[in-house]
Amino acid sequence: MVRLVVKRLFFLFAFVLVAAGGLAAWTYHRATTPYRGFSDMERFVQIPSGTGVAGIAERLADAGVIPDPITFQVAARLTRADRHLQAGEYRFADAASPLDVLRRVARGDVYTRSVTFREGLTIAEMADVFAGSGLGTADDFVRAAGDGALVADLDPDARTLEGYLFPDTYALARDAGAVGTVHAMLDRFRRAFDAPLRAEAAADELSPRELVTLASLVEKETASPAERPIVAAVYRNRLKRGMPLQCDPTVIYALMQAGRWHGNITRADLQIDSPFNTYRHPGLPPGPIASPGRASLEAAAHPADVPYLYFVSRNDGTHAFATTLAEHSRNVARWQVRYFRSGKH
Repeated sequence: MVRLVVKRLFFLFAFVLVAAGGLAAWTYHRATTPYRGFSDMERFVQIPSGTGVAGIAERLADAGVIPDPITFQVAARLTRADRHLQAGEYRFADAASPLDVLRRVARGDVYTRSVTFREGLTIAEMADVFAGSGLGTADDFVRAAGDGALVADLDPDARTLEGYLFPDTYALARDAGAVGTVHAMLDRFRRAFDAPLRAEAAADELSPRELVTLASLVEKETASPAERPIVAAVYRNRLKRGMPLQCDPTVIYALMQAGRWHGNITRADLQIDSPFNTYRHPGLPPGPIASPGRASLEAAAHPADVPYLYFVSRNDGTHAFATTLAEHSRNVARWQVRYFRSGKH
C-alpha cells in the first residue's frame, strides 16, 4: 500500500513538473513571440504616473500591443521589471513581443518630438518654430510666453518671457503643448543662467534683466565665439562712457514690434520712436531683444579686457574693432563703402 502511494505521488510530482515546464515553455514562447493586434499604422498608449503593472498590462492589451495582460505581468514579475516601469506616452508601430514591450516601458522609451530653437530668436520667431513642430499653434506659444510672472524672481518687471526661453533642442511629449514647451525652455534657461553668472552680474551692478539684455545684443551682433566677449566689452565700454549703444539689432527689434521690418535698415528707420532704439535712447534697451545662448550669457558676464568702442562688419561673419572714431571711420570705408562699391558682395 505504501509503495502504491509513493508511486502515485511520484507520478503526480512528475506530472506537476511536466505541466509546470510546459506552462513555463508556453509562457516563454508567448512572451518572446512578436505580436501586433492593431490595424492602424501606429498606436499610442498613455501610461499615467502611479499606474501599477496590472493597469499597464491592461492598457497595452486593450490597445492591441500585447496579446494578453497575464503574459506581460508574469514576465514583469520574473524579470523584476515591475519595479522600474515608467509613466509616459509610448508609440508602437511594428510587431513586438511582450518582453520587448516590457523592456521599452522599463527603459522609459517614451514618445517625444524633437524641436530645435536656435539662438537669437524672438518669441514671435520661436512661435513659428513651435507651430511647425505640430505641437500647437503659434498663437498658443505667444500666449504661453506672455506670462512674465514666471520669471518674477529674476525680473519683476518682465511683461513677457522674451530673452528667458533658452535656445536648445527639446524632446517634447505630444501633449506638452505650448505651456509645457515654455516651461521646459524656462527651466533650461534657469540652469544656464546659474548662480555664479547671477553673482557676477550683481558684482558688476547689473540686474539679471540687464545682463540678459546685454547678452541678447551680443547674440544678435555676432555668431563668432571668439568675438562675443569683445562685442560685450564694446557695449560695456560705451555704457561706462554714457555713449549710445547704436546697436542695429535693437532697431530691427523695434521695427519688428511695430510691424515695419522689411529686411533692411534705412536712415529713416534709425529714427523710429521706440525705447528699443539705441540710436535715440542711451543705455541698454528696456529688455532683451532675443533669446541668448549660454556663450552669450557668459560673454556678457565676462567681457574681454579691450578698449574698443566701435565695430563694423567685415561681411564674412566677423567684425573690425576700433578704439577711436577716426579708426572706425577708416574701417567703415574699407569694409562697407568700398566693399559694396566694388561689387564683391
